[in-house]
Parts: sequence; structure tokens; C-alpha cells
Amino acid sequence: MRNVNKIFSNGTLALKDMSLDVFRGEFISLLGPSGCGKSTALRIIAGLGGASSGQIDWPSSKINSRGLPEGDIGFVFQEPTLMPWQTVFGNVYLPLRLKGVSKAAARPQIMETLASVGLADFEKSYPRELSGGMKMRVSIARALVTKPTLLLMDEPFAALDEITRQKLNDDVLRLWKQSGVTVIFVTHSVFESAYLSNRIVVMKARPGQVYADVPLHTSAERNADYRTSEEYRATTHQVSRALQEAIHIGGGDH
Repeated sequence: MRNVNKIFSNGTLALKDMSLDVFRGEFISLLGPSGCGKSTALRIIAGLGGASSGQIDWPSSKINSRGLPEGDIGFVFQEPTLMPWQTVFGNVYLPLRLKGVSKAAARPQIMETLASVGLADFEKSYPRELSGGMKMRVSIARALVTKPTLLLMDEPFAALDEITRQKLNDDVLRLWKQSGVTVIFVTHSVFESAYLSNRIVVMKARPGQVYADVPLHTSAERNADYRTSEEYRATTHQVSRALQEAIHIGGGDH
């Protein structure tokens, strides 16, 4: 992102001079107070909304008419956004169907992706039959089935209970390591960002821009033991302090 500004039609300045370099294979959390422009920045990266000024530079020659790498992005929204009339298989098939891939040709890829999120036995289930955590797994599978190089996640676990959230955090880390996908993860949880990321970008509010860029260097396995480690405690303290400074400077609410 190069000096990206976003002004909404009502005159609200959501982002001002937002610049951010994202490197291949990173797991970046965008952390900030409510209303700081985290989701706006993510949607601009995804091409779901345009910047008012500034630009998004992609290191690729395969740019489509919208200025995005063709088929290179997966997006997981705050809500699972599943089609209730489609089975789990049908929901995950959607992006491949839009690419013109036949159901028969897509089946091995879909089943492999469902297995990777622990849903291989639920291909014929409907969303109404699934728990909130399982619905989100379907949404993640749908985003990963095209094997994107960039996965964007917009507070996907905010509405889930703590136990389900921790389990899905572990699943996302496993999928990130297995696939090599680059992840940008929006959250307002210091603890979630410190657990998941190898880099945390703290944003200040109104208008949103980068306040602090915190690299996390750890060789420790991210697991239950890490959640109670001194290193994790120190990281959450450092990030929490940066967030409080960003809130104070930006005048935002938490």
C-alpha cells in the first residue's frame, strides 16, 4: 500500500497516507481500535473497494482489469456468508464453479481442502446443521480451495466462544504453515494477534494509518504451552502498550 487515502461519500476520512509492505509468507495482524480502518484497508487490498488516492502495488505481471492478481486472493469475512441452500461441498465449490471448473474435476481439490479444515465427513451437510465454528471452517475452506497466495481474514473469529476461537487459531496457523500462503488478519484482540502473527501492524484511529510495526521473532511452537509462556506474556504487554498509545494519539475508542 502506497500512501492510500480513503474518503467515504459522507465525507468520513477512513484512511490517511496508509503505507504498508507485505512480504511473501508473512502472517500479519492488523490490530487497532474499533473504527480505525482495519477492515477498510483489507477490502481495498481485496479490490472490494477502491482507494480515494494512493495505490496498491502488486509484484505480478498477471494483473486483471481491476488491477488485481488473477485468482490470487482468498477472503474470509466476519460472518461465514454461506449459501443456506447449498451443502458444505456446494459452498466450497462456488469459487471453482465461477472459474468454470466442473464439479467432477473440482471434487478432489474440494475434498482435500475440506479434510484440511476437519470437515471431510460433512460434505453433504447444510449450514443450518453446523455450529458457528464449523460454519467458519467452511468459509475458510472456500477461501483456500483456489490455492491463493494471499489470504485476507476480517475478524473471522470475533463472534465465537473462547475455546472454539483458540482451536480455530491453531487450525489457521497449521494451514498457514502447510500452504505457505501469505495472511493478513484483522483483529482487535491483542492476545489473538500475539499468538498468530510473525508481525503485528498497530493502527491508530480517525483517520487510520500505521502507528507501529512490531515484528515477532520466536522459535517456540505456538500451542497451549506458548499461551502461558513468559515470552507470550511479554509480547502481549508490548503490543498492548503500542495499542494504548495508538488509541491515545488517534483519539479512538477501544
